[in-house]
Amino acid sequence: MTKRKPLSIGNLTAKIPVIQGGMGVGISLSGLAGAVASCGGVGIISSAQIGWREPDFFKNPFEANFRALASEIRKAKEKAHGGIIGVNIMVATRRYADYVREAVKAGADLIISGAGLPTELPELVKGTGTKIAPIISNLKGAKVILKYWERKHSRIPDLLVVEGPKAGGHLGFSREELDHYAADPGDYERELKEIIAFVREYEKKKDCRIPVVAAGGIFDRSDMDHALELGADGVQVATRFVTTYECDASEAYKQAYLNAKKEDIRIVKSPVGMPGRAIENAFLERAAEGRIPVEHCYQCINGCTSSTTPYCITSALVNAVEGRVDEGLLFCGENAWRCSKMEHVSDIMREFGE
Repeated sequence: MTKRKPLSIGNLTAKIPVIQGGMGVGISLSGLAGAVASCGGVGIISSAQIGWREPDFFKNPFEANFRALASEIRKAKEKAHGGIIGVNIMVATRRYADYVREAVKAGADLIISGAGLPTELPELVKGTGTKIAPIISNLKGAKVILKYWERKHSRIPDLLVVEGPKAGGHLGFSREELDHYAADPGDYERELKEIIAFVREYEKKKDCRIPVVAAGGIFDRSDMDHALELGADGVQVATRFVTTYECDASEAYKQAYLNAKKEDIRIVKSPVGMPGRAIENAFLERAAEGRIPVEHCYQCINGCTSSTTPYCITSALVNAVEGRVDEGLLFCGENAWRCSKMEHVSDIMREFGE
């Protein structure tokens, strides 16, 4: 096994260099994030429609989400016993800036942000101790965000998450790129190494430190060891944590992962136009047959129009997390089929930490 070092994010230190990936709607809340953080990793809450259980969510989705976000951060920190708790907030989220401000106000240690380049994130956390980390998928994205933050905000990222094509949920690649990397996985490894080399040169020029975390397709210790050998400082793991007792999803959701075969995992087109990875089920079959009318707009993502979207992604994800899996969208990583048993977070973290 490769010798691993703690992951340092500014003045924060994760004993085990594992960030638990943010999974919405409602998959990674305080239960999962708090458990991971208490074991020495970085626990991440997803802000995506986090208030779906609030009584006023239908009428006031933003207020419900902000209230639930603060509550989940507080509960996660109580469970973390001093561990690191962060929030994943998608740039494509409507009222993105308000979500960031609410997370900071509630005490989030870290904001991880993708689904678009978080160009204005430094300004939103200015004057606070909250750390910030953009998610990028290629060398171009890394160059753009580092140079833009330096020029516009005189700020460097506290962490850089490089999310590859094997990740779950919305993906930062075109369908053609995904097909290419599936045919030649080594090509993306070369991309990752180029990103790391660029960051290391940037560090030398600016006399700074930017940890690089590899994400997408990291399932077990051997996957982490390989990423570390490529030069990463840590890894982000999401799918493996779904089939844990501490995960906030319903038992039916977890069972769908346990039942999934390799051939059940496919690339889908999200209603917002981005490719995503999900488990084939009755809902996706129905969606492939034609548009599923949207009865109500929950104001989730920029670029989604209720009158034309193929289906409501909020409704689909809520159905899934609540256990109505045949009526829901089951986002997952490429390795979901490798989930074969229920586990405790502590056992997974021990595997990564030994």
